[in-house]
Amino acid sequence: MSGFDLKGRVAVVTGGNGGIGLGMARGLAAAGAAIVVAARNREKSHRAVTELTSLGAEAVATEVDVADEASVNALVASTKERWGRLDILVNNAGINIRKPLQDLTLAEWRQVLDTNLTSAFLASRAAYPIMKGQGGGKIINIGSMMSIFGSSYAPAYSASKGGIVQLTKALATAWARDHIQVNAVLPGWIDTELTVQARHQVPWLHDNVLARTPTGRWGVGDDLAGIAVFLAGGASDFVTGTAIPVDGGYSSQG
Repeated sequence: MSGFDLKGRVAVVTGGNGGIGLGMARGLAAAGAAIVVAARNREKSHRAVTELTSLGAEAVATEVDVADEASVNALVASTKERWGRLDILVNNAGINIRKPLQDLTLAEWRQVLDTNLTSAFLASRAAYPIMKGQGGGKIINIGSMMSIFGSSYAPAYSASKGGIVQLTKALATAWARDHIQVNAVLPGWIDTELTVQARHQVPWLHDNVLARTPTGRWGVGDDLAGIAVFLAGGASDFVTGTAIPVDGGYSSQG
């Protein structure tokens, strides 16, 4: 179906060198999009680009500090310079610092908010004039189950992901007339480097996730490929301002 065909489209995926970001990048690449893997770790990004090009996609890696305004602006400008367009922006880069709120320093709070939330503001703002000028675009923001549920051990992360959902709604409302659709994806418990670390820090987490998830397993990055293609393509042109769980049914449990 043409609504899922991304040939000729250009996608920037922040944090696209592993986990959820790479899973989404694989889906976008398989649908025909050119991919900019935007991340800090050069070696991981090189491996990601090698994998994506082996799928037949055009892919490049760009080093970026997503919390730095100049770095984000340079990422978007270099994408426009290379391809002449920017059709899809996936704001996926994120970190977590797991501490009770009373133990968090202000610097740690700001680090999480800047990486997870301010980065989406910076990248979306930079992409806007390009998308508007070419007649439209797609922005996909990555939230979390913690956009819905509270977490005693991840207050800054929870706040940042709740903010992602509200930022998504605000941008969707503001930019709808420019034919820019903005949606959020709320991944459930996905097996990534971040959640491997979480399982070490929170010993009961693994069993609790399996007990609550109706599908009875952790997700993998490729579980996010389909939703990425849907939200990036013409099939979702009348879908904007949503926050869609991809969680194996986790959020359906009371």
